[in-house]
Amino acid sequence: MDGEPVVQSQRTSRYAEALERLKAQGLVYPCFCTRADIAQSLTAPHGDPGSGYPGTCRGLPDDPDKRATTPHCWRLDAERAISVAGLPSWVEDDGTRFDSNRENFGDAILARKDAPSSYHLACVVDDADSGVTLVVRGEDLRPSTPTQRLLQRLLGLPEPAYLHHPLVTHEDGRRLAKRDLAPTLQAMRDEGVDGPALAADLIEGRLPLGFRLSQA
Repeated sequence: MDGEPVVQSQRTSRYAEALERLKAQGLVYPCFCTRADIAQSLTAPHGDPGSGYPGTCRGLPDDPDKRATTPHCWRLDAERAISVAGLPSWVEDDGTRFDSNRENFGDAILARKDAPSSYHLACVVDDADSGVTLVVRGEDLRPSTPTQRLLQRLLGLPEPAYLHHPLVTHEDGRRLAKRDLAPTLQAMRDEGVDGPALAADLIEGRLPLGFRLSQA
């Protein structure tokens, strides 16, 4: 995009405004569970390990005093949100269609006391305010897209086009990561790799020895 970069730490009021709109619709709820609480619930006989969050605080009566004194986050009530906005579907920029289903959604965290906006909420608000019309990112982030498209519908925000591309990985399928000392572009340049030639090879799908593309 053109213009000044968006600095999220300076946009907390915009995220708070979006969260308040969702609160007004009754689509979010405060969650007081710690990570340990959630882990214990999911390992209990009645827990659902596939859900990521068992819904412990969903449906609790609102308690302003508890919210004022107890650390909590705000979660999206996915079931209620879907009943309002429906299940999103989209066609990617390459023509691939994706239809979401209920299993694609959990009660995602939208804000915490120490973080006024989650990745999901910040993405959709920033993209809308920045006039983003095409989001290009790795296929590892495609599972985030249904929740973000649902938030766009709930907040009445523009829905950009998406393109999720395969990842360049090690030959064994591991993602390139600094913790694994994956080679950086700077290191490759220092070793004599020609940048424009490498870019041309990548465009044609030719990868350096030792790398491959993930399977979409």
